[in-house]
Amino acid sequence: MGSNPNPGRGREIGKIRPVLVLQADELSAIGTPMIIILPVTTQVYPDYKIWRVPIRARGRLLVDCQVVVDQPRALDRDRFGEGPLTTLSEEEMSNVERTFLGVCGMAQYLTQPH
Repeated sequence: MGSNPNPGRGREIGKIRPVLVLQADELSAIGTPMIIILPVTTQVYPDYKIWRVPIRARGRLLVDCQVVVDQPRALDRDRFGEGPLTTLSEEEMSNVERTFLGVCGMAQYLTQPH
């Protein structure tokens, strides 16, 4: 989905851009006015690669991007445009979830592979 997180402040991402909705479907289904999102960018900063998840272009997502997991945000439903632009694979979503737990300081909740 696209969004308009304007006005941005400081180093916040602040232009109309694709976003990844990172919210339980149950919250969306009951019509909560705010939606938790992660911005998506085409800017690649090598120093942040452990906090960003790459997404290949496909569907209506026209260029390769990164999910900016280190900048979660809640947006009002009215800020969303048409969507979705694409759907993440299970592997991509798993990478987002793992990275998000790390960003939030909750990496200890990750299960270790056997």
